[in-house]
Amino acid sequence: MTEYLHDSQGVWIAYRPDPRSRWLFNSEGDWIGWFPWDDDVAVTPGGSYLGTVHGDRLFVEADHPYRGNPGYPGAPGYPGQAPYPGAGSYVGLPDGCDDVAPALLWPRIAS
Repeated sequence: MTEYLHDSQGVWIAYRPDPRSRWLFNSEGDWIGWFPWDDDVAVTPGGSYLGTVHGDRLFVEADHPYRGNPGYPGAPGYPGQAPYPGAGSYVGLPDGCDDVAPALLWPRIAS
């Protein structure tokens, strides 16, 4: 079952093909990150901190500690386009958190 992730405004920004998947894709199906430590912390393909999953949200924690560079896992296969899950509700940002920067979510547009 696909795990959909939203920002604080309820906009669908990312998904995992299933809750146990190591791979994270944006809503367009582009690979934007992975979960190297088998927890809720996602990093970019290059190993930089991307964000932390809070329920069905993906936020950046301002005081997230550096955990080292996990290396490059090799690119995953294309997961296919996930169906639109609908908008989530608005939620306030948890203390010390912010929404993930759009340049990290849609790297093809930012470059």
